[in-house]
Amino acid sequence: MELTERIQQLLLEKYSTDEAFADCFTVDIELKPGQKLYVFIDSDSGFTFERCQKISRFLESHLDVNGWLGEKYLLEVSSPGIDRPLKFPRQYLKNVGRNLLVTLKDKTQQSGAIKESDELQVVLVNTVIEREGKKKKEVIVETPIPYDQIQKAVIKLGF
Repeated sequence: MELTERIQQLLLEKYSTDEAFADCFTVDIELKPGQKLYVFIDSDSGFTFERCQKISRFLESHLDVNGWLGEKYLLEVSSPGIDRPLKFPRQYLKNVGRNLLVTLKDKTQQSGAIKESDELQVVLVNTVIEREGKKKKEVIVETPIPYDQIQKAVIKLGF
């Protein structure tokens, strides 16, 4: 079993046995050259610094006891950050109301505010201006996008 799979298994056990982490989920695990392990975790209620520290200590104890990365390694545990692509339906749900830029598998892009999401798709909403003769009117357009058509989706913050 690969190290990233072992780490994922440990985290799944932690989430299922420790009530303080019951709403947590692993977004990504990256092992980079030089014994650098990056673990990105999120939760439905927010991933605090304290939770991050506890997960880091939990993983360090297993890494040290089992010697999986040797004596010298770098472990970084954090939330995925706003610039990392969304991977799971629960991440879309957590970001309802925020602006999303989606690159589809056909290389086209869609953007808009997340109106809603479920296990199958995310719905983006935009206000567009349409002309009726000489008059302009605002129309709200909803665009459902199935997750299986998404290549990459990132939250876009407006400044």
